[in-house]
Order: sequence, then C-alpha cells, then structure tokens
Amino acid sequence: MYVGSRLKRTITRTSLRYEARVGDTLPESVDWRKEGAVAEVKDQGSCAIEAVEGVNKIMMGDLISLYEQELVDCDTPYNEGCSGGLMDYAFKFIINNGGVDTEEDYPYKVVDGRCDQTRKNAKVVTIDSYEDVPANIKESLKKAFSHQPISVAIEAGGRVFQLYDSDIFDGICGTNLDHGVLAVGYGTENGKDYWIVKN
Repeated sequence: MYVGSRLKRTITRTSLRYEARVGDTLPESVDWRKEGAVAEVKDQGSCAIEAVEGVNKIMMGDLISLYEQELVDCDTPYNEGCSGGLMDYAFKFIINNGGVDTEEDYPYKVVDGRCDQTRKNAKVVTIDSYEDVPANIKESLKKAFSHQPISVAIEAGGRVFQLYDSDIFDGICGTNLDHGVLAVGYGTENGKDYWIVKN
C-alpha cells in the first residue's frame, strides 16, 4: 500500500459549524454510497478529489469522476505529486484554479507529469470553500457526515493495517497520520461503532 499524505505543514481552517453541541440529533448511521455520492474505487489518486465528486453529486445531482492527475501535475507549490500532499492544499488549488476537469478527459497516470495548461483551464466542477472538522471528536465527524463524504487522514503505515483486507478493522488506529482516504459513512454493528472508508 502506498502512503502519501504529508501532514507536516499546518493549515487551520476548523469550522464551528461541525462543532458537537448539546442537543444535536445525529443519524444512527450514514452511508453516502447508498445515495450515489461515491464514485467507484479507482487507482489511488487524490482523496480530496473524491470528496469534491461527492459534494458535486449532492449539490448538482451528477456523479462525475474527476481528474486526479491535475492535482498531481499542477498543484506543486505545496503538495508533492505522487509523493503525497495535504488535502487542504488540494482544495485550495481547486478553488484558486476555478475548478477541475474530468478523469475521462485527462486520465490518472500514476506518475508525476508536466502541468497541461490547456486541461488545467478546463473546469467541469468547482468548489468555493472547504472546512476542517474539529479534530478527535466523533460527534463532530458524524455531524459533518450528515452533509457529505469527508476527506480524512489516517495512520496506514503499520503492518496490521497494511495486511487488513475487509470487514471492521479492529487494530490500533494510531495518530501518525500518513495517508488520505475518503470517509463515506458510519454505523454500528454488533455493538461496535465503525467508519466506512474508501481507500
């Protein structure tokens, strides 16, 4: 498994909108796959793009597979192409670029490339902002899930996680965040809480 989320640079854009509050009523479970807001699993790419795909489906009604290669090739001032990066920087790039193109028009190549200015200027899907959910508060994350799928960072470098195959992962989650994934829901099974994650 490739781990590539680089979390050394700090960006704080925490939203109070998702702060857990007394009296919040949260759904017992959420699964954005059932709502059609999660594209098929594909080569790793950027989990920031996957969150944008989900938001576009929720807001506009269309699930469009977006162009990870644009982030790999063009979002280079802060992120490091195939060597990883920070999701917040990817969102910032999409905003500053005025949007991103589709994967169909510019397929993911799994290698760093030169930024194609023609494709960079093709803007099929746009976003105008992003927010960070308050860290380490389950209720805040659940509150955010009631709105959309979420890009999250996890510790994926450990052997137990790398050998994990399916079902509920019950190993130590860790705090050395090194991999970006798309969290698409949560629930409880046999008394055990879980998050649904698309890698």
